[in-house]
This record gives sequence, C-alpha cells and structure tokens, in this order.
Amino acid sequence: MLNWHVALRAIFWRHMAACATSILAVRRTYCCAGASMAVSRALKVAAAQMTSTNDLHTNFLTCSHLVQEAATAGVKLLSLPECFSFIGSREGEALSIAEPLDGPILQRYQELAREAKIWLSLGGFQEQCPDGSRLYNTHVLLDDFGTIQSFYRKIHLFDVDVPGGPVLKESKFTAPGSEVVVANTPIGNLGLTVCYDLRFPELYQQLRFEKNAEMLLVPSAFTKVTGAAHWEILLRARAVETQCYVIAAAQAGKHNEKRESYGDAMVIDPWGTVIARCSDRLCTGLAVAEVDLDSINPVRLRMPISEHRRYDIYGCSRGSTYEKPSAL
Repeated sequence: MLNWHVALRAIFWRHMAACATSILAVRRTYCCAGASMAVSRALKVAAAQMTSTNDLHTNFLTCSHLVQEAATAGVKLLSLPECFSFIGSREGEALSIAEPLDGPILQRYQELAREAKIWLSLGGFQEQCPDGSRLYNTHVLLDDFGTIQSFYRKIHLFDVDVPGGPVLKESKFTAPGSEVVVANTPIGNLGLTVCYDLRFPELYQQLRFEKNAEMLLVPSAFTKVTGAAHWEILLRARAVETQCYVIAAAQAGKHNEKRESYGDAMVIDPWGTVIARCSDRLCTGLAVAEVDLDSINPVRLRMPISEHRRYDIYGCSRGSTYEKPSAL
C-alpha cells in the first residue's frame, strides 16, 4: 500500500513539473516577442516619382497605381510629390481647381489611403484660401484610415528667374504658410516641408532640434536646371545636419511645353547615404527603402551635435523661443 502512494505522488509531482516548465516556456516566448515588438521600429517607406499634368483624373490614376504598388511591397508610408494632383499648363490655372481640404479632390485620395491601409504624404495640394483669391501649397498627411493627421502650408515661395530656365513667381497666386509642423505619429515624428523649403536650413534645424523630427519629408517639383545642380546635395546636407531620414518624392519630366521637372526621387539615411532611388530619373515609379528609427539615436550619440550647438554665441533661429535643454 505504501509503495502505491509513493508511486502516485511521484507521478503527480512529475506532472506538475512538466506543467511549470511549459508555462515558463510560454512566458519566455511571450516576453521575447513583446521585447522584440517594443524594440523594433523598422518600417518600409517610399518616395514616389511621377509626371503630373493639368488632367486631375489621369493624375489620380497614376497616384492610385503608385499606392497599390507601394502597398503590395509592404510600404507603411508613401510620399507623393509636390503638385501630385495637378500641374497647370497656363498661368493661374491651379487657382481655378483649388479646393478646401474637405473637398472632393482630396476625398478621393483619402479613400485611396483607407483602401490600401497606407499612410500618405500628399506633397503639395492646391488648398483654396478662405477668400478664394489665392491658394496655399499644402502638404497633407493622411493616416492609414484616410484621416487627415496633419498639414503644412509651404512657407518659402518660389519666386525665381532660373538661369537657363523658366521665370516662376509662385507668390502671384499662392499665399505663404507660417507654421513649422512636425506630425508625431505611430510611425515616427515626421517633419513636413515642400520643395523650395529645402534651401532654408533654419527650418530643418527647428524641425530637428526644437520639434524632435525623425524623418523629413521633402516632396518636390525641382526644375531641370536647379535639380541637376543642387537637388541631391541639398537633400544629403539636410540629412547630415539634422541626423534624420529624408524622404524626397519628385516630379519628373515634361509636364507641358513650358515646364519640366528634374526627378530623381530618393530616400536618405541619417548619415547622409542615399539608400534608395528610382532606377530611372525620369520614370514613374517608387524609391522603396526600409528605415529603422532605432538606428537614429546611435548616430546622434556618436556625433552629438545637439549638445555641441552654441546657442550662447549664435542663439536660436529668429522668432524661436527655444531654450537649450540642460541634458540631452
């Protein structure tokens, strides 16, 4: 009888030990998975390249194809270039199609984002000013439900006589914005800019050092002449001096008889390396890259420019109320 009880207890304790081991294994697996999810901030992004015209429907179809291609590739954030929905062929034509942000043109793009379950950076939308006399060149950020998460109205307007190129006076029909915008989102802190802004590093300094941007979005329609001279140089400089990823969507090729864009959409890492670009500078397509936001801090720690900035000598950007933090 005693031997039977001893045997039964042994079986019982072996069973309990096996259960405990299984529970610990499950907990260990769960914790590892949780830790991995918490640590990894890698995602795919894409910069689009296209040739917009004054045909709203054709432009929408091109953007729709690009969105579907990006979604199929697993892209989480797609940036479309400045004037993605419309580029006029005559002076003032863009003003005639300008709409508020809740108008039918933008609603079609909201539906695109919702259907593809993708974040969309809409690089320069013709937003109608309240009085209808001018428009804003507005960078609109949509989340993967198609909701407007943030928007930025282009501050620097392109009033330039391009050497060997066209004379452009954006301010004739466009009003400047006045707000510096970083969208704090689940996919990172996104600094919103548009095209000609790229030539003004003070804006990007504020986006990085005052608003903690991690990715800078620079949707553009650089002219052929200025693009060949300065496009990549400026983009890489902004990446290096801010230690941010730069996503630069681009208009490419001839839009009409008077206007031609340089192209060369690309993605740049915080070290200034081009990690993706379209295979053809003038083709319609995507520059797709995997970015890891956790790789930003090691770059910033190894080259701690935020700690070395001499506010006591050259101060902050004009109009800024930023104070240097005591510890970074």
